Amino acid sequence: MADRGRLIEIGAGESDDGASRMSGLRERKKRRTHDALSEAAIALFLERGFDNVSVAEVAAAAEVSKPTLFAYFPTKEDLVLHRLVDHAGEAGRVVRARPAGESPLQALENHFVAGLARRDPVTGLNGDPAVLAFHGMVFDTPSLAGRVAQYTARDEESLAAALAEAVPAAGDLAARLAASQVLAVCRVLARENWRQLCLPRPAPAVHSDALAAARLAFRALRNGLVEFA
Repeated sequence: MADRGRLIEIGAGESDDGASRMSGLRERKKRRTHDALSEAAIALFLERGFDNVSVAEVAAAAEVSKPTLFAYFPTKEDLVLHRLVDHAGEAGRVVRARPAGESPLQALENHFVAGLARRDPVTGLNGDPAVLAFHGMVFDTPSLAGRVAQYTARDEESLAAALAEAVPAAGDLAARLAASQVLAVCRVLARENWRQLCLPRPAPAVHSDALAAARLAFRALRNGLVEFA
């Protein structure tokens, strides 16, 4: 009986492993489909313009039905802007994860400067033609720009909460004001970097100017937001 019990345990373990593998396969397949749909959509949008391509045309290009497409992306804008999801709340996370003894503003400056060095598209300093075109489409399409503004508002709330936790004595209003200023500065810096690359100028040539501008901007923030400096 003991042997039989052992066999049952082994069989159950193998069953669990098999279920886990199947679940992993399903998730990978879903991710591949998700990425393929987005890539097909963005290619069409960049070629013809976001407003000139219908969801039905995206579904046809990706060889899926409209219901399948909407199962992955609830709105047309999501086909484009899901790429920004990974950055949602990033500034707040940077503040919360900063090393002991480092101020919130210093942590945010270091994070932005590191992004410039690795050519993070969020900093605007990525010269890949596809990235430049993607940013141009987002900037120039009202419905996409509007959604980005919604994301930004949520990011401000997240950063404000992190700043209030980091410096409780400053108060919630000061934290909200600081969050809006920090994210506005980062947006302006990123937009200027993108504009310089579109002139065109190569990213290595723009980097020194971008770095100097970031240092100047964060110095101004520290002078005005002394509670968080």
